[in-house]
Amino acid sequence: MDLKQFITIVPDWPKPGIKFKDITTLMDNGDAYKYATDQIVEYAKEKEIDLVVGPEARGFIIGCPVAYSLGVGFAPVRKEGKLPRETIKVDYGLEYGKDVLTIHKDAIKPGQRVLITDDLLATGGTIEATIKLVEDLGGIVAGIAFLIELTYLDGRNKLDDYDILTLMQF
Repeated sequence: MDLKQFITIVPDWPKPGIKFKDITTLMDNGDAYKYATDQIVEYAKEKEIDLVVGPEARGFIIGCPVAYSLGVGFAPVRKEGKLPRETIKVDYGLEYGKDVLTIHKDAIKPGQRVLITDDLLATGGTIEATIKLVEDLGGIVAGIAFLIELTYLDGRNKLDDYDILTLMQF
């Protein structure tokens, strides 16, 4: 299935010059959403995943159905102040400033094989921070899966030491 046909390109959003890749039109189509999820599930099975981790919010949209299909848990990575129990955190750079991501301190057991999921690989900053959280808790990043990769932003270069699946490239 050509998943690109289910991605809507929105010109000049959120600012002029940006061609936003809208995944909601893929999610609106049950066959396409299932196909994309199944592709990531097959990848994860090869990696013998124990747990799926995804950054908010679109990492949840991708990761939760994958975790469900695999019969494993899902651990959310959220902005600071959004998780109710003890967390660890990592600061990471944004285009204009910094942000903080957190995960529950008990979300990952040492040695667990983790699949990180998100909708989009752009510059790689969010996933780099997510990797740090997983590894700080003793998890092993067995793979990283995205629906879309924006190849012109070179985010993959920050993730050289990791196995990556992308279903579409722009």
